[in-house]
Amino acid sequence: MAGRRHPDRGLVAVSDLLWSALAGGAQAASLALPGSGQPVWWLQCLSMVMLAALLQRPQGGWHRAALLGFVFAWAWLGGTFWWLFISLHTYGGLAAVLAVAAVAGLAAFLALYYAAASAVFCRLVPMNKALAAIIFAALWMLADLARGTWFTGFPWGAGGYAHVEGPLSALPRYIGVYGTGAVSAGLAMALVQLQWRDARRAGPWLAALLLAALGVGATLDRHCAVQLCHTPSQAPAPPLGMALLQGNIPQDEKFEQGSGVPLALRWYAEQLKAETASLVVAPETAIPLLPQQLIPGYLEGLQARYTQGPQAALVGIPLGSERQGYTNSVVGWRPSEVPAAAAPQYVYNKHHLVPFGEFIPPLFKWFTEMLNIPLGDFNRGTVGQPSFAWAGQRIAPNICYEDLFGEELAARFVNPAEAPTILVNFSNIGWFGNTLAIDQHLNISRMRALELERPMVRATNTGATAIIDHRGVVTHLLERHTRGVLRGEVHGRGAGVSVGPAITPFAWWASRWGLAPLWGLALVVVLGAWLARARSAQSSKRRSPLPFGME
Repeated sequence: MAGRRHPDRGLVAVSDLLWSALAGGAQAASLALPGSGQPVWWLQCLSMVMLAALLQRPQGGWHRAALLGFVFAWAWLGGTFWWLFISLHTYGGLAAVLAVAAVAGLAAFLALYYAAASAVFCRLVPMNKALAAIIFAALWMLADLARGTWFTGFPWGAGGYAHVEGPLSALPRYIGVYGTGAVSAGLAMALVQLQWRDARRAGPWLAALLLAALGVGATLDRHCAVQLCHTPSQAPAPPLGMALLQGNIPQDEKFEQGSGVPLALRWYAEQLKAETASLVVAPETAIPLLPQQLIPGYLEGLQARYTQGPQAALVGIPLGSERQGYTNSVVGWRPSEVPAAAAPQYVYNKHHLVPFGEFIPPLFKWFTEMLNIPLGDFNRGTVGQPSFAWAGQRIAPNICYEDLFGEELAARFVNPAEAPTILVNFSNIGWFGNTLAIDQHLNISRMRALELERPMVRATNTGATAIIDHRGVVTHLLERHTRGVLRGEVHGRGAGVSVGPAITPFAWWASRWGLAPLWGLALVVVLGAWLARARSAQSSKRRSPLPFGME
C-alpha cells in the first residue's frame, strides 16, 4: 500500500556499525602500520572490501549507507590523525577533553564527504548494478577530492597513500594519489559484485577487468619507459652530495628565548660552517628568529660562508616584518662573483599554509586564543615558484605539509626543460611527538616521488629526515628524535640531468589543469549513472499498471 515503509528502512544493525568501524580502523593502520610505520597495501584493499560488502546489503536504504560510510570514515580519519591531540593538549595547553572533542569533531566533519558518497552510491546502484564498481570508484574519488581541496583542503590520510608499495604503485605517475585510491575502491566493489550467482553476467566481470587492466598496463608501461623505450642521448649528470641537518630541538622549547632558540642557533650554525657536502639543508624554521632579531653578523656570516666557497645551502627561516607581513620561508645561498653583502639570495615562501598554525580561519579566533602555541597570520607565496639552481640540478623546496598537495608541486612542471630535478621538503612535525605522524608524512613524500618521478629529500627537526629516490624508495634514513646529520648522494631526474622521460603523465596534466580532470571524470560517471537511473525509473513508471507509489 502507499506510504508503507520497508520493515528495515532506517535501521542499522549494531554489528554492521562495528564492522564498519573496524574496517575504517584497518584503513588507518594500512597507511603506516603501528610498530613498523610501513604502508600495507593489501590491508587498505581489505578495508575497502569490508565497506563495499556492507554497502551491498539491500536493507536500510540510503540512510543506512550514509551512516555506514560515516562510521567507516570517522574511524579511519580519527585513527589516522589522532596525534593532533598532542599538539593541542601537550604543546597547546588545551584541556584534554576539549582536545579530544576537537580531533573527533574534525574527523566527523571530514567523514561527511564519505557519508554522502555512500548514500549517493546506494541511490544509484540498484538501477545499474553492473557498473557498481565504476560508480563507487567515482564517488569515492569525489569525496577524496572534496576533502583534499575544500576549505583549504586536509587530505592527510587518503587511502591511496597505502599504495606507495604493491601492485598499484605504478598508477600514481598517471593518475595521482586520488586516482589510485579510486581504483582501489573500484576493485573492492568489483570483488564484492563478483559473487557466484553473478558469474554469468558480463557487466561485473568487465568492470573488474577494466580496473585491473589499468594496474597491469601502468606497470608494464612504467617498466618500458624506464628500461626499454628511452635510449641515452647524453651522459647523466653526476649525483649531488647532500647533508641534511636534524636538530631535534624540543618542541616545547623551540621558540623559547632562554632554551630552544639559543640551542638551535648554535647547533645549526656549527653544522652549516663545518659541513663539506655540495649542498647543506636545514629544516623548517631551523633558524627560529626573524633576520632582524638575530645578533648582528650571525646571518651575514653564514651567507658569506656559502657565497664565497664551493658549496651551497638551503635553510628554513621566517622572513618579513609587521608592516609587510611574515612568511614561512627557505633561503638559499650559493657561490657568487659579487661580495656576499650584494649577492642575490634565493627565497622560497610557503604557499599552502596550515589552518590554525599559520593562519586563523574566519570565526575561529576564539579557539586559537585557548591555545598556548605561537600562531600567526602568514602571507602566502605563489604557486610554481622558481627552483634553486645548483650543480646542474633544479632543486624545488616545499615546506611542511605542502607535500600533501601533489597538484601544487606539479605546477612547476609546465615547462619540462625547467622542471625540478630534485624536490626538498623542509618540515617540523615535532608538534606531534614520536608518533605515526612521522611515518605517515614519510609515506606522503614517497607518493609525491612516485607521482612526479623525482627524488624527494626530507630535512626535518625530529624526523623523518630521509632521501627518497624517484621510485619512492627510501635509500637513506636518519634515526628519528636524534640530533645528527644525514649524508648521501641524490641522483636528479629530468631534462638535462638524466635519461628517460622528462615528466610523468600526472605532472603533465596536473601542471596545466590541477585536479580538474579527475573532478570532471568522476562527475561524468556519476551524472551518467544518475541519468540512466532516472530514465530507467521513468520507463518502469510507464509500464506499471498501478499509480505511482503503489507498485
